Amino acid sequence: MKSKILILLAALLPFTLVIADQPLVNTEWLAANLNNPNVRVVEVSVNPGIFEQGHIPGAVNLRWHTDLVDTVRRDLVAPERFAQLLSEAGVTADTRVVLYGDNNNWFAAWGAWVFNQFGHDRVSLLDGGRKKWELERRPLSTVPVSHRRTEYQITQPRPELRARLADVLAVVEGTREADLIDIRSADEFNGRVIAPAGVQELAVRAGHIPGAVNVPWHKAVNEHDGSFRSVEELRALYAEAGVDGSRPIITYCRIGERSSHTWFLLKHLLGYEVRNYDGSWTEYGNAVGVPITNPAGRIWTGT
Repeated sequence: MKSKILILLAALLPFTLVIADQPLVNTEWLAANLNNPNVRVVEVSVNPGIFEQGHIPGAVNLRWHTDLVDTVRRDLVAPERFAQLLSEAGVTADTRVVLYGDNNNWFAAWGAWVFNQFGHDRVSLLDGGRKKWELERRPLSTVPVSHRRTEYQITQPRPELRARLADVLAVVEGTREADLIDIRSADEFNGRVIAPAGVQELAVRAGHIPGAVNVPWHKAVNEHDGSFRSVEELRALYAEAGVDGSRPIITYCRIGERSSHTWFLLKHLLGYEVRNYDGSWTEYGNAVGVPITNPAGRIWTGT
């Protein structure tokens, strides 16, 4: 009898684990929970078309540039549209959503930030994202999926997770305390380039927000498989830059997607108070009358 009970508990364990608050799930856990009715896997990737080439079985595709943003306004998707997307994906308030994507979860982390803002806290990232899943030769599917529709409702939005230009200026001008973390490359931070090569959204000025420290986002992951470094390593990484969680934090990049990766780990792995400034350098570097720091001396576009 005892052995039968143990076998039953072992069979149920992957599903019961989903009840816990897990900001990160590993590939083994997800593989064991692909058929869990309380779990919905969602891909949010940078590159269009990658989902159709092969995705984690049962995953839903959310396109960051059309589904999760307002395509006319420079803003997040409208709450009504977000609720519709989750309803179509078969998500309820109790569903554990596991997000993953390419580029070491750049936009998957941004998706987690969006989900959290609309009050859905039962969100995890697949540690390592597509990269780790593919490295381990785990199954991919090209079969379209559909899930039973729900009637998802947003009940407790959390706009406090988002920083605005006025919030950043208050820090720069000294009327509010916070640590500013610029997670762009050193060349972007120092003003040698305005943005990574090939991007379309640009600022007219180069440099960074005065007082910000530079901790490029990629330093937080293990290069070989895209997974996060250990909590101890992450805490030391930001402490070295003078950020230890003793003050509120604001993260930013160019348009807010890379900085959401850092936002996720600071909030969900280290437990710090942090907001993401999605206006980021595209807004700040184009704003009139705001101070900038530009060590390289390249201030205006083309100079």
